[in-house]
Amino acid sequence: MCAMRGRRENWKDYYLVVLDLCVKKGLAILFSTVAAPFCIPISSAPGFHFFWIGEFVKEVSTMVCSALRRVAHVRVYLVRKASGVSRGHQHQALGSRPAASEFAARGAPGSVVELLGKPYPQDDYSNLSQKVLSRVGRNLHNQQHHPLWLIKERVKEHFYKQYVGRFGTPLFSVYDDLSPVVTTWQNFDSLLIPAGHPSRKKGDNYYLNRTHMLRAHTSAHQWDLLHAGLDAFLVVGDVYRRDQIDSQHYPVFHQLEAVRLFSKHELFAGIKNGESLQLFEQSSRSAHKQETHTMEAMKLVEFDLKQTLTRLVTHLFGDGLDIRWVDCYFPFTHPSFEMEINFHGEWLEVLGCGVMEQQLVNSAGAQDRVGWAFGLGLERLAMILYDIPDIRLFWSEDERFLKQFLVSDINQKVKFQPLSKYPAVINDISFWLPSENYSENDFYDLVRTIGGDLVEKVDLIDKFEHPNTSLHTPVLFNHKENVLSC
Repeated sequence: MCAMRGRRENWKDYYLVVLDLCVKKGLAILFSTVAAPFCIPISSAPGFHFFWIGEFVKEVSTMVCSALRRVAHVRVYLVRKASGVSRGHQHQALGSRPAASEFAARGAPGSVVELLGKPYPQDDYSNLSQKVLSRVGRNLHNQQHHPLWLIKERVKEHFYKQYVGRFGTPLFSVYDDLSPVVTTWQNFDSLLIPAGHPSRKKGDNYYLNRTHMLRAHTSAHQWDLLHAGLDAFLVVGDVYRRDQIDSQHYPVFHQLEAVRLFSKHELFAGIKNGESLQLFEQSSRSAHKQETHTMEAMKLVEFDLKQTLTRLVTHLFGDGLDIRWVDCYFPFTHPSFEMEINFHGEWLEVLGCGVMEQQLVNSAGAQDRVGWAFGLGLERLAMILYDIPDIRLFWSEDERFLKQFLVSDINQKVKFQPLSKYPAVINDISFWLPSENYSENDFYDLVRTIGGDLVEKVDLIDKFEHPNTSLHTPVLFNHKENVLSC
C-alpha cells in the first residue's frame, strides 16, 4: 500500500473526500503527509486498515468520524493512541454500513428512476451515477454566450450561408433539443453496430436499463431523421460516455453531427456525361468503396464531404490551415476518415467522417440516395479556439468564466484567462480490487461522484498481485475557479 501526500491542515477536506470515497467502497488505503511526526492506525472494516499520518491527527480523527456519520451513515469507532504507540499494534473497529445510494442510481429490479419527466424501470444494467444525472438537461450548447453555444452558432451560421435550398431557405435543418435518452436500438443497432461490439459494454456507457440509455453519440438520431424524409441536417446535443479522468475527458460532452444525402441528379449535376453515370452497382467491397457504390459516386461523395469540412474549419480557424486526412474505421461509414489540422505547430484531430453505409441509408427508406456524415466534439473545438485548458471549465457557473464569452459577435476572437494560477495537489491512493466484476470506469465514476470537479486527473501507476490485486492511483486535485492554498 502506498501513501497519500498532502500538506498541512488545509488539506484535511481533501483527505476526508478520499477517505469517504474509499470507506464507502471497501477500499484499503494509506494516507500520509510529507513531514509526518507520528502515525495512528485506524481500522474501518474487517481486513482493511487505514493509517492517518499528519500533524493534526486528533482533530482530524474527530472530523473523519463526524463526516462518515453524516455522509455515509457509517458507524465507525475510531481508536486513537498517543504518539508513542507501537506501529505494529492494530485496533479493530466494528460496525456495519448500508449501501450508499448516492453513488449511483442502481435500483433493484422493479424500482423506477425518473428522468426528464419520464419513468424508467431499473434492472441489472442500470448504472447511472448521481453526478451524471445532475448534468442531464443542462444543455450547455443552448445557453446563450456559453463557449459551446458560440461554437454551435458559428457552425450553424456557416451552413446557413453556404448551403441554400432551391427556394432560398437553408438547405440544412438544425435539431439541438432532442432528448438524450434513446433506446439501445437507436444508439447501436440502427448504426449497424453488432451485438458483441466493444462499444456496447456496460462499462463504457450509461444505461437506464437494458433497453434505454443516455446516448453515446448524436448519431443515435440519424436513422430517425432519415426515416422522416430529411436529407440534410445538423444534430447538436449532449452525449454520455464512461471514461478516464483527465483534463481532456468528461462523462458528459457535446457533439455536432451532420448528414447529407444526394440523389443521382444532385450528385452528377454539372458533371460531363453525368446522365450516363450511376449511383449503384453490384461489386466487391474494397478499402476505397462499398460493394453497392460505383467508384464515380463514391469519389464525388467523398470529394463533397472533404470540401464541406475544409470550408468549415477554414471558417472557424482562418485561412492557410494545414489539413490532413487519416483513414480510420466506423461501423456506420465506409470509407471513413479523421480530419487533423496543424494548429500552432501541432497536429490535432478535430472530427470523424465518412461515406454513409448504404445498408443504413436503405433501412431508413432512402434507397435511391447516397450520402456522407461527420461528427465533431464542441468541447474539442472550443478548447482549441479559446485556449481553454480543462474540460471541467465548461460546467462552471462562475461569472469570471462566463463573462469572458459575452461577445457582441459570435466570430469574435476570445482567449480564456485562467481563474486560478495556483498549483494542483496530488494525493496517492492504493486499494485492493474485488475478486470479480471490477471495471476501471466504475472507479472513475466513484471518484467523480465523491470528489466532484475538484478531481482533474487519475492515473494508474502501479499494480501489485499477491495473491489479490492492488492498484496504486494518484488523484490530482485542481480547482480551476478558486484558490487552493495551504
